[in-house]
Amino acid sequence: MKVVVQRVKYSSVTIDGVVHGKINTGFLVLLGISSTDSKQDVDYLVKKVVNLRIFRDENDKMNLSLKDVDGELLIISQFTLYGNCKDGNRPSFIEAARPEQAIPLYEYFISECKKQIPVVETGIFGADMKVELLNDGPVTIIIESKK
Repeated sequence: MKVVVQRVKYSSVTIDGVVHGKINTGFLVLLGISSTDSKQDVDYLVKKVVNLRIFRDENDKMNLSLKDVDGELLIISQFTLYGNCKDGNRPSFIEAARPEQAIPLYEYFISECKKQIPVVETGIFGADMKVELLNDGPVTIIIESKK
């Protein structure tokens, strides 16, 4: 499992012309789920994301977490994080989990985040989504659950 975490001033997701979720200061999280992932991978990444210290403190150091700044989360499923382009120019997505495996893990990730962060917004798994953001910094961190 892997996440791309972007520190944002705001972010939103639009589906079929309607804003489905939007946040203010916080993280836009793009979540990729592989065929080898489990709830243990989710638990690891949720802990990392909600405790990731990439907000500036009073000394202008990246030292504060999402919890410390009352930040919000926008979580978007992103199977293309497992696109493999090693052979040729067309990505292969064979490593990405199939929906029957990915959806329960995606929903579990969301539910675990909601236990710790008051505002958690989402896209819709498998939908054609338009994501808008104002990246703050920019700060973008990639975290994988497997070594």
